[in-house]
Amino acid sequence: MSSTFDTSENLFVSEDEIAAPDFNNLFDEDEPEPSEPKEAEAFVKIETITEAIKPYFTNANFYQDVLTGEGEVAKRLHATLAQFLKAKNAEDRSLFRQRLIPIYWEVAKSIAGKTAADMPVPKRLLLRFGILLPTLLDKQQRRMFGEIIEHNTTGQPLYYVDEWLHMVAHGRVSASSTDETKPAKGAQSSKVKLQLESARGKVDAQMELIKTQNREMSEVENSIVQLVKELNTRDPRADVDNERRPHSDTQRGLFSDINSELRRLSNMSRNLTQAFHDLQKYRDTAGQLRAEAERLGEEVGETVDLAAAVAEMGTIRQMVKLAVGRQGNHFPIFSQQYYRGGLIGVAVRENVNNTLAEVERLDPSVFLRTFKQKQTRIVPNVILVPCYGETGICWEPFERFNRATSRGRLAIPLYPKDLRIAVITAVGDLRWQVAKEKAAHYWMEEGLTGWYYQWFSEEKLKGDVKDKFIEDYVLWISKESEGQQKLERPVRDIFWRYIPFPQDVKDELKNRGFVYADLVKKDANRAMSDGY
Repeated sequence: MSSTFDTSENLFVSEDEIAAPDFNNLFDEDEPEPSEPKEAEAFVKIETITEAIKPYFTNANFYQDVLTGEGEVAKRLHATLAQFLKAKNAEDRSLFRQRLIPIYWEVAKSIAGKTAADMPVPKRLLLRFGILLPTLLDKQQRRMFGEIIEHNTTGQPLYYVDEWLHMVAHGRVSASSTDETKPAKGAQSSKVKLQLESARGKVDAQMELIKTQNREMSEVENSIVQLVKELNTRDPRADVDNERRPHSDTQRGLFSDINSELRRLSNMSRNLTQAFHDLQKYRDTAGQLRAEAERLGEEVGETVDLAAAVAEMGTIRQMVKLAVGRQGNHFPIFSQQYYRGGLIGVAVRENVNNTLAEVERLDPSVFLRTFKQKQTRIVPNVILVPCYGETGICWEPFERFNRATSRGRLAIPLYPKDLRIAVITAVGDLRWQVAKEKAAHYWMEEGLTGWYYQWFSEEKLKGDVKDKFIEDYVLWISKESEGQQKLERPVRDIFWRYIPFPQDVKDELKNRGFVYADLVKKDANRAMSDGY
């Protein structure tokens, strides 16, 4: 098709804004390939959330660069956007607004199919921030977007949509799961590929187990070194030419401590030897399956699957719908009339990192998962989706073929009403889903979900039990952690037991009222019982 659009209708509203697009002069702007971040052990608060302003909007052809090459659907988007912006009454504007939404998502999917190639900046900014027409932003907002840090320097799995689609297309992360059944083809090769994914999951899980075991061994080794140092501090006797005294009674008591630690270290060393043996076994299995998949013609290396990126964009749209909610603002294009806040309220990568750090400090076990009786910290992939949603969501708590160590994924709306609440709701959703999966078909009877469901049923509450849990989790993190008693007493008891605050927060709360002091007392009683 022709790359020229009829833009006789001016969509721009002032002389100091970018000139109207005419689609006659097009240019490509190559972007450097983003590097893969190295994950940090824990969230570190980021003080600087801006960088030198980038001249995104000095490009006079920004709008036309977004739409060029996207086919007939781009023409429909242009025509519908013009009608929407020029509508005189609210009824017409609402009509064109509703027509615009599905067309926008068609264009976004078309652009998603180009994520493997160097993408012009305007197309990338549409996927990342929902920016289509620069004149829908005021000057301050254009500066704000220009100052947002472009590449991931956090060391955490926090991704904008364009980055996420690029990773899906290149097979670095699997596509998000959906309820749709994929058509069956190449049954044998597909089965081998699924087995290969499972085998890779076992390799990843074993690697995490080895890291955990090594950390624990280092702690025991350091403990033994400290105990031996204490043994080596015998005092001299001046009356016997300063020859050192024998060990004191306290020091002789260390002999049994050292023996105990040495036995622990011996067992750990044996377990680590077995862990390395199992790792090699899993690697060998993965290698055999890879060879079989290649023999059957399956693509298992660093390939580019544009169809996967397009399909993932469809899943991103479903994430947006959930984050916005039935009664929310589903307009997908960034516009100053819908967001008037500053950068501090936008769910940019650095703000989300800092909020997650705060949540994890109050809920330190939220990202811990048990594999082979060892706990590992696994932060989910977080996708920052451009929408005006009020709540974050957990799309899946972990991947189908690696429940032990896969990240799962959360979606956080970029332009929330309250950034902190949006992040906490996503984490609360994750909390519920992980606990429910862990309890399996006993989820209404056991553990966190079991106790909460029983309380919900006894109170004869209406609605979805998960939604109510997430509401209470928000209160737990944002209010109860500060000593504001907002939860029902049975719910507070459940959360105190299954989603405990760190000890320093508990110590602070016990001085804030009888309710918390009583809970701390119950902790002490349980600690002395066998059932704790």
